[in-house]
Amino acid sequence: MKEKWDLYDVKRNKAGLTWMRGMAIPKGYYHLVVSVWIQNDRGEYLLSRRHPNKQYPLCWECTGGSVLAGENSLIGAVREVKEELGIKLNPAKGRRISQICREETQDLYDVWIFYKNIDISDIILQETEVIDVKWVTKRELFRMAQNGELHPLLDVSNMVKEAI
Repeated sequence: MKEKWDLYDVKRNKAGLTWMRGMAIPKGYYHLVVSVWIQNDRGEYLLSRRHPNKQYPLCWECTGGSVLAGENSLIGAVREVKEELGIKLNPAKGRRISQICREETQDLYDVWIFYKNIDISDIILQETEVIDVKWVTKRELFRMAQNGELHPLLDVSNMVKEAI
């Protein structure tokens, strides 16, 4: 079943329109997209590796995706993490660290951070989305970005500095 999104104007007002994933979004409208950084007490970030059949195959990323119609940014962020990693996050513990409009992808992009210690063995991967997870230090994260191992739409320099 295809995802259904609410459309917004550039000022983040709902436009009263819903759209299906895969359809071209009309000019001047945007859909809401989230990324979720999870940081543990050691200052490490949880990364997941994309399935080889997805766009940007085998790239590492923080969990994220499109917010569904009827959801807000925070609820979409919590849902994405639950779906892809089986991790239940408390919405009250999340903090939005970035909010931008990306014209090239016609989305309103929100980045959230949650602080949570998670044992890798407790993670339940959504098999069609994620093939691996790992904790990385800030230094490793920047090295991975320099080596082209991360999803190309992740802007690590702007995202992580806000979280620290």
